This record gives sequence, C-alpha cells and structure tokens, in this order.
Amino acid sequence: MLHRSVNRLSVLAAGLGLLTASLSLSAQDDSSHRARKYKAPPPSARIQVTVLRDANGKPIENAAVVFHPMQGERDTGAMELKTNEDGKTVIDVLPLGDVVRLQIIARGFQTYGEDFKIDKLDMAIEIKLKRPGEQYSIYKNHNDLPDAPKPDSGAAPPPATDAAPANPGTTPAPTQPPPK
Repeated sequence: MLHRSVNRLSVLAAGLGLLTASLSLSAQDDSSHRARKYKAPPPSARIQVTVLRDANGKPIENAAVVFHPMQGERDTGAMELKTNEDGKTVIDVLPLGDVVRLQIIARGFQTYGEDFKIDKLDMAIEIKLKRPGEQYSIYKNHNDLPDAPKPDSGAAPPPATDAAPANPGTTPAPTQPPPK
C-alpha cells in the first residue's frame, strides 16, 4: 500500500512538472511584449583626412585631427586621431547624415577648423596648413597695407613736429647747420 502511494505521488509530481514546463514554454513563445527589438545602427562613413603643408604640399606627420560630432549647435564629444608619416588618418564610426566639426592642430602651423556634412559613404578631405602669420601690432603703421582700416576723419591730427620742447628749460636742436 505504501508502494502505491509513492507511485501516485510520483505520477502526480511528474504531471505537475510537465504542466509547469508547458506553461513556461508558452510564456517564452509570447516574446512580442517583453523582448527588445533589434535596431540596426545607422550606416557609417569612412572619412580619410590628409594634412599637407600649404607651401610645398608635403605631408605633416603627427598632426592632431579632432572630430567633433555636432547636434545642432551642440558639440557631442570629441575623437582625436594622429596623422601617419603620409599625413593621413582614417575614421569610420561617424554616422551618415551627421555634421562633424573638423579641427587640425600641428606644431608650427595655424590651427584649422571647419564643419563638414557627412553625405557620402567614402569621403576624402585634404587640408593644407599654413605657417603662422605676423601678429598685428597697434604700434606699427598699417596704412600702407591694402586691407588696413582707414583713419576716421573725426580723429585728432597727429602731433606737429615743430612743437615746443618737452622740457621747457632746454632749447630745441637746430634743424639746419649754422651758416659759416
């Protein structure tokens, strides 16, 4: 009799096990409500940047090429790469259709910056860097330059050269030698 009770209990336990297994399998089949849907990443462009000297077209090695992906007017981060001995670097993680602000920094050259629209799968950008120009000084006469600003007509005239000496007790030096 004990033997029959154990058999009945084992058959009952096996039945309950099958019932729970079938319920869990049916719950797994209804995955449309719980599972994440796969969203493919947007296609990315391959951008090759070549950095050259403006004067002779030779490559600039070890220049920092900084990519700033833009969302509207906001910079979303920066990715920096260095150029190789041919002055080239390649990036292939920027999504198609985005705008990237490209900044190039190299020792001994002017810093370069410009925005580019990524509209092709394969882009090649060639940048020619210039040497730094002469700094502007307010102490130099820039009137002889073609793009120099013209003085205002309401400005004070330059001081006269025949003005009184700076020290009132001294006499000015003669401008002509005395007659013999």
